[in-house]
Amino acid sequence: MSATVSAPEPLAPGTLRVTPVGGLGEVGRNMTVFEFDGKLLIVDCGVLFPEEHQPGVDLILPDFEAIRGRLDDIVGVVLTHGHEDHIGAVPYLLKRKGDIPLIGSQLTLALVEAKLKEHRVKPYTLTVKEGQREQVGPFDLEFVAVNHSIPDALAVAIRTPAGLVLATGDFKMDQLPLDGRLTDLRAFARLGEEGVDLFLVDSTNADVPGFTPLERAIGPVLDQVIGKAPRRVIVASFSSHVHRVQQVIDAAATHGRRVAFLGRSMVRNMTIAEQLGYLNVPDGVLIDYKKAKDLPDDRIVYMSTGSQGEPMAVLSRMANLDHAIEPGEGDTVILASSLIPGNENAVYRVIDGLTKLGANVVHKANAKVHVSGHAAAGELLYCYNILQPKNVLPVHGEYRHLMANAKLAQDSGIPAQNTIIAENGTVIDLKDGATRVVGQLDLGFVYVDGSSVGEITDADLKDRRILGEEGFISVIVVVDAATGRIITGPEIHARGFAEDDAVFDSVKPKIAQALTEAAQSGVRDQHALQQVVRRTIGRWVNQSLRRRPMIVPMVIEA
Repeated sequence: MSATVSAPEPLAPGTLRVTPVGGLGEVGRNMTVFEFDGKLLIVDCGVLFPEEHQPGVDLILPDFEAIRGRLDDIVGVVLTHGHEDHIGAVPYLLKRKGDIPLIGSQLTLALVEAKLKEHRVKPYTLTVKEGQREQVGPFDLEFVAVNHSIPDALAVAIRTPAGLVLATGDFKMDQLPLDGRLTDLRAFARLGEEGVDLFLVDSTNADVPGFTPLERAIGPVLDQVIGKAPRRVIVASFSSHVHRVQQVIDAAATHGRRVAFLGRSMVRNMTIAEQLGYLNVPDGVLIDYKKAKDLPDDRIVYMSTGSQGEPMAVLSRMANLDHAIEPGEGDTVILASSLIPGNENAVYRVIDGLTKLGANVVHKANAKVHVSGHAAAGELLYCYNILQPKNVLPVHGEYRHLMANAKLAQDSGIPAQNTIIAENGTVIDLKDGATRVVGQLDLGFVYVDGSSVGEITDADLKDRRILGEEGFISVIVVVDAATGRIITGPEIHARGFAEDDAVFDSVKPKIAQALTEAAQSGVRDQHALQQVVRRTIGRWVNQSLRRRPMIVPMVIEA
């Protein structure tokens, strides 16, 4: 899916430019930039969570290079819903320019504001709801209710003189939603009659046939599992999945159990949801987790984070016996979430760890304890048939999801040349109902590592992987500055090797000989001598030990 980097041509008058910055070829980092008449509108600004081959990384941000130098041109950031992969990078954008307006629904903005408070940023916000229209710079925005695994999700229709664009955000078509809030197909039909020139559509479940099951189908299963559990129940879910938490609370109340929230984000988000009326908690059901330890084991349900196997999240720490609550024989653990691609190994490690401790682990593979928040193929076909868009840009998904979504669009009658398979940084221009790819930006990953943002590079991550997988060797040699003759060494130390340091005794003469030959050839440069040491021991380690460790040679002149 790689594309040749090419600078886009200047934006012609009356043309809308669309540039996906994140969310294509990945599940996360969702962010798209729209440009018209010199002004920029951003839809979503999310994070991607790291995989095992990115050690030490906390979060991955969209590459803001596409808008660097244009921050003053941004008229607003529309946030379609409150999931981390759509709002998580907002603090990092606002740290560059704090007065960029944020536009979203009540719950979405409440979750963002709580996150920004931790970063000591007070945003400018505009709360909108379905059916509302707002003029933001040159962009006429209309907000449409869509159903997702978090309340208050919105699609956004963007009107400019160049045409009408509809961006779904994440959505599905649950016909019996817990909160009674349907995806507004009547609004979709009205927009279709007006004429949708470009449709940006969620691709996450495009390769799943049929229709996404109803969220309310989960309730009876949770009720049954919690009702039969002999001891403690621990339920892990996304910290923003209000509907799932509601079902757990309802089941717990039915069976005389109390609920304790675990994990800072779970406590924060559910407190907000309850205060705003999105979460209904019967009196006396919630209890602080510190007090919950005094309850009988069959009278408590813990609602925790960590459903994706994150090392520092509550559930992983429980599995490693690194938490105040230690799962054991007779406890029931429910993983009430999907597996984000790339997290499978981490999740199964947690499941194995909990099972080894004696817990009964219930998850998507052995019980219906999760349904997706994304439209499957059947629902997407309904959208294409209702909207009949002129052009389609599949977004929000890995490459196979984007391809499957494009195929659905074509099956519904949209010409293949009007379905755009893009990647992050692809620049697309829209005018008079026609789209054209006009360039490809060179965008990368921006890593958050502790307090540093963007300072860690792919080369640094490669070094970390080598350190973790292959070990580390340091070689110290002291040479005469004038003659290059060895005074002391070579002294070799290694970490991450099963062998004793004595194994390197046989290579020390080879290093000494190589340095002597270099000195006789007139080599005095310290860096050149270090490279001689690196090549000599590297060749020997590879041939003798079949390893490729990190080698740090130090040649000291005296």
